Amino acid sequence: MIKEITDKEQKKAISREILEALHDWFEVDESREQFIAESVDQPFFAAIEDDKPVGFLCLKQTGKETVELAVMGVLKEYHRNGLGRQLFEAAKAHAAKQGYQFMQVKTVQMGYYEYYDRTNKFYLSLGFKEFEVIECIWGKENPCQIYVMSL
Repeated sequence: MIKEITDKEQKKAISREILEALHDWFEVDESREQFIAESVDQPFFAAIEDDKPVGFLCLKQTGKETVELAVMGVLKEYHRNGLGRQLFEAAKAHAAKQGYQFMQVKTVQMGYYEYYDRTNKFYLSLGFKEFEVIECIWGKENPCQIYVMSL
């Protein structure tokens, strides 16, 4: 079940639990802590299974008509069960209802890490299109792939 979470402490607890469990993707402590801190003020959707949060997604306004899928995580044991897609669909519906025209997401470019390659393929399967690669965000060793879609 996908549920919108509005309580700030609950957002913080869920994001911390999920991101700390996904160390391969969120290994940099400072970045992980920034995602957790920022999540409390963002639209926040959680995937709940057996009364336990197993995934979440946050949106962040990046322009007048653009929202970013700022951070998303689903516990590994729940991958490939459709929860990520359900989280995305809830967030996409919310963004469209709020009047946004575009959604973007950033990840490490395909071809650098197997687990990020799976992430890239997931975003492409949702309908995102490759927009731009920028090396100055995370460095040459982790080029930032930006994907976009119209809502």
